[in-house]
Amino acid sequence: MTEHAHSGHSHAHGHSHAVSPDADRRWLRAALVLLTAYMAIEVSIGFLAQSLALISDAAHMLTDAVSIVLALVAMRLAAKPARGGYTYGLKRAEILSAQANGITLLLLSLWLAYEAIQRLISPPAVTGGLVVVTALSGVVVNLICTWFLSKANRSSLNVEGAYQHILTDLFGFIATAISGLIVLTTGFERADAIASLVVVALMLKAGTGLVRESGRIFMEAAPAGIDPDALGDHLVAADQVVEVHDLHIWQITSGQPALSAHILVAPAGDCHKVRRNLQELLSGEYGITHATLQVDHIGEQDDDELLTLGPGPGPEPAAGHCDDSHGPVHRPGPHEH
Repeated sequence: MTEHAHSGHSHAHGHSHAVSPDADRRWLRAALVLLTAYMAIEVSIGFLAQSLALISDAAHMLTDAVSIVLALVAMRLAAKPARGGYTYGLKRAEILSAQANGITLLLLSLWLAYEAIQRLISPPAVTGGLVVVTALSGVVVNLICTWFLSKANRSSLNVEGAYQHILTDLFGFIATAISGLIVLTTGFERADAIASLVVVALMLKAGTGLVRESGRIFMEAAPAGIDPDALGDHLVAADQVVEVHDLHIWQITSGQPALSAHILVAPAGDCHKVRRNLQELLSGEYGITHATLQVDHIGEQDDDELLTLGPGPGPEPAAGHCDDSHGPVHRPGPHEH
């Protein structure tokens, strides 16, 4: 008997605490309005004061604003119901947004690094006092925006992308304020370029993290923290289970893990009971509530040869069973978890 079991969606996906998508959008919009207004002022002062640190902060603020717009658009797309060819809906629009945020951080950091090195070689005159006042007010604006975004649901990689942009900007403003103070008190004008390089380092770190995490989701990697081999051994150790293969674990979007697997049970085993037990195990211990398990009795699909293959990962299953089995075959044996 073959059984395709689709787990119910009784568990809320994606939101690890009680923040509704509407509330997320409200916090993001509030941060967007504040950032855009302040950015316009800062660009003007940056050119007036001849401060690359201020201009780089303003450029970073522009990417903050873009990241929030992207996050808002992605949220709206992700909320659309699944239809047509998009059987999961457009949930990965949020991961596209997170990846775009990461890439813009990396590109901007390269441009700012080049500019900062030029200024280290021949520093222009910087108006320290103006830089300090603007940077300190920028710290306040970014603290408010960081607080706004911390109220939204950061388990979404999309929201986390916007949050990382603004948090990096906050540290950048602090570095700029310190550099302005140094220019003002000592006349050491290279401090401005050094502050820019501090911002660059922070942008590289945040951008790399976002690109890596979104890339894992696009490449269908298992969620961080879940070892597919250990999970397969855990499943095969369950009562009446003889073999687990074609085990796939991926993320539909951040916070929404999914799993599919082919489970073979002993000839006298209860397929329904095995499937229920395994789904409870997946939900309770791994947080995987979207699982599709194909459960068969061994021997029903010319599987008898499998019994002679021995324990542990081994050769491909016999022809007529799964001709194109993906990944290791898990059987009870000394490597059980």
